[in-house]
Amino acid sequence: FRKCKLEGRFIIIEETDKEKITATLIIAEADILSANSIKDKLEKKSIQWSSIYKLYYDALHELVESFMEFERVKIQNHQCLFAYLCEKYPELELNWEFFEKVRTKRNGINYYGKPVTYDDWKGVELQFILYINKLKQEIKKKLK
Repeated sequence: FRKCKLEGRFIIIEETDKEKITATLIIAEADILSANSIKDKLEKKSIQWSSIYKLYYDALHELVESFMEFERVKIQNHQCLFAYLCEKYPELELNWEFFEKVRTKRNGINYYGKPVTYDDWKGVELQFILYINKLKQEIKKKLK
């Protein structure tokens, strides 16, 4: 968090865009629905676990960015985004190590050609679901 702050990774925005937050919430929910419709049909040896992982990661990332809209802050990279969330909202009880784990795994998929296995997915699935649901709940509360 301190490194991100020193590097100027946190940018203040003028106002909270509730329409954008609502649209992003819908997009994140669509990502999860898409992932779930595929996931239920996959075999353990499928190469599509990477796609499921990326869809869940994207939904999580989208929700965190939307949550930050309420703070009126735009954050320049995923690592700093998750650091800000964990630092500023300890009451949410979100684990920094989880965010780093899924971020680096997702980067492995996108930038280094490292596929995700069924076991990789099962190791994070429950926490993905819990964090996504928690963030959706918090965003909906703030939208009211």
